[in-house]
Amino acid sequence: MSEYRCLELEQSDACVTLWLNRPERHNALNAELVAELHHAIDEVGSRDAVRVLVLAGRGTNFCAGADLEWMRAQAAASRDQNLEDARQLGFMLRSLANCPKPTVARVQGAAIGGGLGLVAACDLAIASASAQFGAPETRLGLSPSSIAPYVSAAIGERAARAWFLLGERLEAQQVHRLGLVHEVVEPESLDSSLQRLLTTLRLGAPQAQQHSKWLLGELRTLPSRSLEQLEECARSLASVRAGAEAREGIDAFFARRKPIWAR
Repeated sequence: MSEYRCLELEQSDACVTLWLNRPERHNALNAELVAELHHAIDEVGSRDAVRVLVLAGRGTNFCAGADLEWMRAQAAASRDQNLEDARQLGFMLRSLANCPKPTVARVQGAAIGGGLGLVAACDLAIASASAQFGAPETRLGLSPSSIAPYVSAAIGERAARAWFLLGERLEAQQVHRLGLVHEVVEPESLDSSLQRLLTTLRLGAPQAQQHSKWLLGELRTLPSRSLEQLEECARSLASVRAGAEAREGIDAFFARRKPIWAR
């Protein structure tokens, strides 16, 4: 894998963890970290041997949003420079959301602004009970433009609208009720609980998981419960049912053994 300055990549079995590695800056996003994240997500997502991608932060915080020095520099930059900078952040978040592997956010401390967007763009999130989540952009005269599609998709437009307008910080249990976080655990149990989650993910067939993520993306483009949506689901089922993973999974079920991907 490539060398990074703001990231640390750790591989254990079939899981790769991307550690945001700017603890002295609370893992705040800047142009370099955004670029490295984009490259690493694409690199890891293309590796056949990788089953799961975990996003985590070194130090006491997951990600405290945008680096203030970076924001100050962008405030003085031209509109074209700001546009290109914003595009790079958007491309990175889209790459994370579209990663073919299951993605998990491991959250401790603060997940603010862009850090909140990283959590929302992942498939699953597990958080320490002491973690805090915030979208304070409107209090700074800004808009949560880049993270809005992912937060809205994760918790619904109504809840996202209130959060963005109020600009409040929410506790882990509050965002758990909103559906942004799937499990809240005591701080000392964060890593052991994460490992249990990863073990459960590995019970699923890798191609079936990838296909399921693709299908959900396709369904967003079709009218709900329409004939077009029904047809897409039928084609999806027919294609996977005839595949090697389905044959192995069904054979393993009747033989009362684990399928090959879960061994």
